[in-house]
Amino acid sequence: MTNTPLIVPALGDVYQALAPWVEALLRVVVGLALVPHGLRMCLGYFKGTGGPISSVGDVAALYDRKGYRPGWLWAYGTVLTQFVAAPCLALGLFTRPMALPVFLLMALSAYDHAKYDGYFWNKLGVEYPAMWAVGVLYFVINGGGQISLDHLLLGWEF
Repeated sequence: MTNTPLIVPALGDVYQALAPWVEALLRVVVGLALVPHGLRMCLGYFKGTGGPISSVGDVAALYDRKGYRPGWLWAYGTVLTQFVAAPCLALGLFTRPMALPVFLLMALSAYDHAKYDGYFWNKLGVEYPAMWAVGVLYFVINGGGQISLDHLLLGWEF
């Protein structure tokens, strides 16, 4: 493990054994969180659970209104990020290259929500996307970890 003092030193071996599993759990949760969001935002699933946006065209129009032009390019980038990059991140497949667009989407979302909506998540504020941006940044920097498809298939952490 590290040189960090442990609260319960007798559990050092337990901490060391669980660390890769907890890292994998974080990667799965961070990656998969975007999939239902994408299903709602881009395909109209889960009606009544968020904003009025429920199609790729609506997403493109929103991006155009907010100054992210051309909106269709940003909308399809969002779709690919939510339905390709995020699941790959969850699996630990090409982790760093897949985590980068997820991080950029979440960081830009955090900026946009801070600008227009304030802080709190229940008011569509910066809190939620900023938290996920930081979670994903960990995997941009560290890769998928020992329990990932990168490690299993490639023998190293991409």
